[in-house]
Amino acid sequence: MDCGIPFCHSGCPVNNIIPDWNDLVFRGDWREALDVLHSTNNFPEFTGRVCPAPCEAACTLNIIDQPVTIKSIECAIIDKGWEEGWVGPQIPAHRTGKRVAVIGSGPAGMACAQQLARAGHAVVVYEKRDRIGGLLRYGIPDFKMEKHLIDKRMAQMQAEGVEFRPNSHVGRNVAVRRLLEDYDAVVLAGGAEAPRDLPVPGRDLDGIHYAMDFLVQQNTRVAGREVGEEHAILATGKHVVVIGGGDTGSDCVGTSIRQGAKSVTQLEILHRPPEKEDKALTWPLWPLKMRTSTSHEEGCERDWAVTTRRALGDGRIHALELARVEWVAGEAGGMKLQEVDGSAFTIDADLVLLAMGFVHPMHDDLVRETGVELDGRGNIKADTEAEPGAYQTNIDKVFTAGDMRRGQSLVVWAIREGRQCARSVDQFLMGYSELPR
Repeated sequence: MDCGIPFCHSGCPVNNIIPDWNDLVFRGDWREALDVLHSTNNFPEFTGRVCPAPCEAACTLNIIDQPVTIKSIECAIIDKGWEEGWVGPQIPAHRTGKRVAVIGSGPAGMACAQQLARAGHAVVVYEKRDRIGGLLRYGIPDFKMEKHLIDKRMAQMQAEGVEFRPNSHVGRNVAVRRLLEDYDAVVLAGGAEAPRDLPVPGRDLDGIHYAMDFLVQQNTRVAGREVGEEHAILATGKHVVVIGGGDTGSDCVGTSIRQGAKSVTQLEILHRPPEKEDKALTWPLWPLKMRTSTSHEEGCERDWAVTTRRALGDGRIHALELARVEWVAGEAGGMKLQEVDGSAFTIDADLVLLAMGFVHPMHDDLVRETGVELDGRGNIKADTEAEPGAYQTNIDKVFTAGDMRRGQSLVVWAIREGRQCARSVDQFLMGYSELPR
């Protein structure tokens, strides 16, 4: 590759040793490449499919628009590992007698649980839904990541000693006090599930839903389970409008198309990004540029610099009133978005999906009863750099990791935080830790 300094390291949140396993694949040593890959990433089959690959943006060869296809190589290594039977349980030689409860079974919770089990602790993962995986299972469509991949990792983790308890909503049918009494440490890894709302006139009309409600229903159907028709959210034969231009919005677009929508329009409040970034300005950082997913390519109208003024309908939505926006100088010297005079227009809308991101974890009984402190954004507060005590909350034996701590983020960041939190918990329980950072 002749990359000189491998900037991909700085672009990868889990610090994958990318040049090493790239070179091993080049030399045909796939088994060693898998071991190197697993040394930093518990679940490369997840990141190899859904990660936006900031490593490729940081690749030295990306200066000339030809980065190494790191994500594809990562996926090929782990897929070959599964095919060849190289991925097996890593059962600890000794058990510590310590018990840890991990609340939440998304990528942060799963990574944390697996690392702690390999350190010899007895780990129980509590999940409020009926199946394990968090938004990996219910938020990401199967056309992006097949769910049998989660099942295979669950089997590996169970062999390593992890116990999974679905249908266990801590704070409702599982008492918080009991967990604090029964376990030596508790990890909060429940994600950031409070969605950003759209406070406009007509918001209460039928046909306006949060994106995650729509995606969870479809993933439930694809898994072969019934969704009550009286509560069904379907795009079939409808003019669908997706508000929000991120990955969740893209997933809504692809799902709506598969359900047979009459039309699909995706709106973004920010201006249309450039087709190509300014390398001299952005590299090796994540660039702002036009990104088109396969879902967009399947048939979707996209519009930028648009704000929603109100929803129109008679009990049920039938249109959205929109307006153009532009950046203008604010009173404090910064920039702010402002409507363009005379730019209002309407579009047909039978189904509106709100995909504008998530603001913080749910402030439910779990958060209240544990007594954990929140930061200024409403996330659970914990210092990731403290030694000892990284990822530890203000409550002595309660830790937190993933989106519940950092806010809405990527699967790869969740895996990183889960691994690092596991090391901190292990150190808390044993006085030292041999788990990697």
